[in-house]
Amino acid sequence: MKPKKRYRRGYPVAILAGIEDNSAVIWKVFSNVAKPEVTLHINGTRKNPKDVYNFHESIINALRPTLREGVRSIIFVSTPRSNYNQELINHIRQHHRWLTHGPNKAAFSKITGFASTSPQVIALTRKPMFRQLISETTNEETENLIEILEKSINTTDNSNLVLFSLQEAEKLILKRHKPCEPKPMHLMLTNRYLADNPQKNRLHRLIQIASNKKVKTRIINAESDAGKRLTQLGGLICLAQLE
Repeated sequence: MKPKKRYRRGYPVAILAGIEDNSAVIWKVFSNVAKPEVTLHINGTRKNPKDVYNFHESIINALRPTLREGVRSIIFVSTPRSNYNQELINHIRQHHRWLTHGPNKAAFSKITGFASTSPQVIALTRKPMFRQLISETTNEETENLIEILEKSINTTDNSNLVLFSLQEAEKLILKRHKPCEPKPMHLMLTNRYLADNPQKNRLHRLIQIASNKKVKTRIINAESDAGKRLTQLGGLICLAQLE
């Protein structure tokens, strides 16, 4: 009997939310596959503004765990002849400024289609238009990250620390953090750095521990502008800050 082949989901790329009349399905999009996270249902009807408000809030709350991991590219899919994705974006702009402004803002895109079941999401993600949209959305997000990086590199503020090597990042992230020491905030690396690193197990362990410690971790396409800048700096960056 042949051993079961291990399926690799890849690294997190974006969040996908398929919105229909009375429900929404949240997906985490990896580089190789999309996985369902949660299905939400409206408690009431779309004719009642309060019910719609609460439904939108439940979607935002469902996005929070992945946002805390560092993935801040979000694509809203709504069914044809509806405007549900734009209504949700309007809700975010009105009630969740932390998602639209500041250093940790998210990048939003919208598309018409169906994204409630695995076959629907597979069909959607195979479309060239969707691949272009996700590329543009993640590029916008990573540009925000590089802006944070450049400010940290160029600042004279001693409260910011930039580490450029795997060894330095390990030393900071793996040890127990003390209040008087810099706290790791972001771990950024390119997909090429991850693929070409001869110590993949060591690197995957660091990524997992960083995620467990709530360090915002992002793997960036090396071909993007942000990825090219990271490559210039060695391919891996850890940003830390004194609290």
